[in-house]
Formats: sequence, C-alpha cells, structure tokens
Amino acid sequence: MNRIDRLTAILIHLQTKRVVKADEIAERFGMSLRTVYRDVKALMEAGVPIGSEAGKGYFIVDGFHLPPVMFTQDEANSMILAGKLVEKIADKSVREAFNSALYKIKSVLSDDDKDGVENLDSNIQVYFRGRANASDSFPDHFMTEIQRAVARRQVLNLDYVNQAGEVSQRLVEPAGIFFYNLTWHLIGWCRLRNGYRDFRSDRIKNLANTGQEFSERSTVSLKEYFKAMFAANENLAPAVVILEKKALQGRALSSTTTQTDLGDRIRAEFVMDNIDFLARWLLMYGKGVEIESPDSLRERVAELAEELYGHYNLSRVNS
Repeated sequence: MNRIDRLTAILIHLQTKRVVKADEIAERFGMSLRTVYRDVKALMEAGVPIGSEAGKGYFIVDGFHLPPVMFTQDEANSMILAGKLVEKIADKSVREAFNSALYKIKSVLSDDDKDGVENLDSNIQVYFRGRANASDSFPDHFMTEIQRAVARRQVLNLDYVNQAGEVSQRLVEPAGIFFYNLTWHLIGWCRLRNGYRDFRSDRIKNLANTGQEFSERSTVSLKEYFKAMFAANENLAPAVVILEKKALQGRALSSTTTQTDLGDRIRAEFVMDNIDFLARWLLMYGKGVEIESPDSLRERVAELAEELYGHYNLSRVNS
C-alpha cells in the first residue's frame, strides 16, 4: 500500500470510532508507532481536524466527514461473499438491512465493477449440512432488536423455553450473540438466575427491548464464558482438531469458536454438544484430520471407522 492510500485508510479508520489508539493503527497497517505519528501529523498538516488525548488516542473533531467513499472491486466482492453468508445465518431483519447497505455500495461502483459484482453474485452459493439454515432459528425481527440492545446496553425481556418445555420470563442484560453448532445463541446476564446464561435462539418465543439501560458488568471473554459454561453443562464440551487444507478442498469451516492458520493446516476449536454428529463429520476427512481433544471424540471416530470396516469387509466375504 502506497502512502497516499495508507493516509486515506488511516483517515477512514479514525472515523470508525470516537477515539483510536496509535498502536491499533500500527497493528492494522503493520507499521511502527513512529510512522503512525508521522502519518497523523501529515493528515493534520493537510487540514484534517485531528485531536489527541494523552494515554487515550486520536479523534476526529465533530462535524468532519470524508466525501462519499469509493469501493474497489475486491472490497465489493468481499461484501458479495459476506452477503451469501448473511442469507444463511441471519434473520430477515438483518438480511434486509445488509441488502440495503449492499445496494448503496453497488451504486458507487464503476460500470465495469458493477458487471463484475453481478457475475460473482450469480456464481457463489453457501450450503449447510445436516440442519436447516441457521437464519431459521431466530424469528424475523429478533436479531436486529438484540443487536440494538447489545450496542445500547439495554435490558431485554424474553419468554424462554427450557429443555423440559417449560416457559419462563427472563430479564436479560445482553453481552453478545455467538454462532456455534449451527445455531445462534444470546449470551447475557439473567436477572432471574443471577448469572450469565446461554439462550438458544430457537427457544426464544417472545422478545422485547425494555429500553432500560444497565450498568456494564465486568467483561467476560468468550473463552472465559465457555469455560464456565462447560463446567455448568455436562452436555457441552470443547473439541480441538487439526485439518489439512488439502483435505478441506476449499470448503469453509463453520461453527468454530476459533481458527488458527498453521500454513498447510488449520487448527479449529468447536463447542460440542453431540459427539456422534461431530465424529461422523470428521470421519469424511480420513487421514486429513488429527483430533487433539477430547479423547472421547477420538475414540468415537475410531469406533465408527471399525464399524465401516466390518460392514464392507463382511459384504466382500458374502459376495
């Protein structure tokens, strides 16, 4: 990236938050803090009203905005790909908002880029195995309402159905929404249970934003939350596997909590609530997968492999 493009990108970045730390800019663009200071100074000398607070970071003075942003072909293409995923894992309200944003992006593209985007759009498909689309797990308006409550720290009132089919009314301080095991989950502080709880989206029957703001509690990281969740729910367990990229054949991994690129392999962590389902899925990758944990998953894959061997070996003998 040349310096002109970098300065423009830094200016856009500064407009995404109230205050942006220098080390955040350095990390994103892979440069030293000294270069960050020099680039910010160059923007200020060019007339951009940038303020700073010691120990906090830089900010754009209220009232300043860039002119309409132009998108590159690659940026537009990435939005098309994201849109295909949104169609499968988001509810109707989010799909409508995303499509509206996508139309705005398309409107500022050049004619050649518009043709390229249309061609790409008709040649990307996303499929989920084993279950219906995750977008079906939330009623049409819940995700947008939950996102709004998370952003504004507002209490949600919801009717929730547990595994026994019992309905209870909960006041929840939402911490976030997470997608694993092909289902959306609302994580939040339940005032009824006086603790963080995991609310499966397909068990939320009614939901309303009370508009009541709540004070921020001590931050709980995703890993910390899952650790506590495993301790409280014997049906959930973490699973860690290493998959060869050539075995994946370009297929994307879904339902992972984290993924680490190891070069020619990917280390993936899953939240497992059905050991048999995950074992059968991993079996199709043959020797292209290595199971780090748990031992029960490794043993179940071995059992399934022995069952297959016995089935086909018996068939050969009988023939």
